[in-house]
Amino acid sequence: MAKNIKIHIKKGDTVKVIAGNDKGKSGKVLEIDTKKYRAVVEGVHIVTKHVKPTATTPEGGLKHTEAGVHISNLMLVDPSSGEATRIGRKQNADGKLQRYSKKTGEFITNG
Repeated sequence: MAKNIKIHIKKGDTVKVIAGNDKGKSGKVLEIDTKKYRAVVEGVHIVTKHVKPTATTPEGGLKHTEAGVHISNLMLVDPSSGEATRIGRKQNADGKLQRYSKKTGEFITNG
């Protein structure tokens, strides 16, 4: 994979899944793995883990948890309009690069 790939989402953003088994679902980004180019999204890609009984959890059993989704399958939801949008970067009034919505043209302030 190429170095210095720009990631269009950040932790805390609301994203929509655009491909895969969970297509159409949306949720909040909990964590991003930049090396694997994946993100963990709340309520999306739920997997079942088998937990062995231990002293702290003597019952063991099955644990349902979120797994990573490839970032290319996620699209940021514009906070102002509530619709999925592509992201661009341009300088704001202070001269700092900031993300903006290509659908509305407004800067994205959350995250």
